[in-house]
Amino acid sequence: MQISARNTLKGKVTKVTHGAVNSEVTLELGPGIEITSIITRESATRLKLEDGKPAYVIIKASDVMVGVD
Repeated sequence: MQISARNTLKGKVTKVTHGAVNSEVTLELGPGIEITSIITRESATRLKLEDGKPAYVIIKASDVMVGVD
């Protein structure tokens, strides 16, 4: 897989929750480090996402914000 996005993180699917239109997909990037994304249900089905499957988180954004208290 070659893509232009610089922020590509490899992980493992730990949870997929399907809704009527969208699916919530959680990937574990490392011990105790998870990220959750909302994608279309059609995409989740096409990618055959299920618990334990290796997958990538790809972050493509013009702005990434960081905040502190």
